[in-house]
Amino acid sequence: TSITSAKIQVNGVNLHYQQTGEGNHAVLLLPGMLGSGQTDFGPQLKSMNKQLFTIVAWDPRGYGQSIPPSRDFPPDFFERDAKDAVDLMQALKFKKFSLLGWSDGGITALIAAAKYPTLIHKLVVWGANASVTQEDVRIYNGIRDVSKWSEKVKKPLEEMYGHKYFAKTCEAWVDGISSFAEKSDGNICQQLLPYIKCPTFIIHGEKDPLVPRSHAEYIHEHIKGSR
Repeated sequence: TSITSAKIQVNGVNLHYQQTGEGNHAVLLLPGMLGSGQTDFGPQLKSMNKQLFTIVAWDPRGYGQSIPPSRDFPPDFFERDAKDAVDLMQALKFKKFSLLGWSDGGITALIAAAKYPTLIHKLVVWGANASVTQEDVRIYNGIRDVSKWSEKVKKPLEEMYGHKYFAKTCEAWVDGISSFAEKSDGNICQQLLPYIKCPTFIIHGEKDPLVPRSHAEYIHEHIKGSR
């Protein structure tokens, strides 16, 4: 039941991950914006069934303990994360695995499932969106200034990053994700959804302050057979 913590070189960066369990079903947990395996998935690392699953929680490049490099948001940052995530699991010698992604990690998981269909066993996403609307941009700008965040959400991130890196990276994220709204349909990965063939489960929090429910409904409508 112990949780191991390690780094492995993938695509030119040292990616940090935690691993636990010895089940045949490998699962990768993908954290949200600014999150890490530990901040976003502490309870899952502790409590998921370790006989059934082998659980890996990763820190995407520039997040958590996968620093350096510093986090940046080029136009293809979700595709880059998707490739890093899949290549990490292959470097760890998993032939096939499931993805559990929330928020940005959910978007990353959608892209990975579409682009690498032979590798992905099952997919669960929550708090994810396939496009960015002008209304979304307005919501994102509301969290740009981290000093206005609730203490509960802010504290673990400030402890992990220090105030300066946390504040700077949050602003860069708002700019990076908002840039999708300038594309036609605000597209992030809408065109990829029909290519997702694995069993897919979409969850949405009724009180999600950042992602309106319409995003979850869109994803459900465009992934064939999803629940």
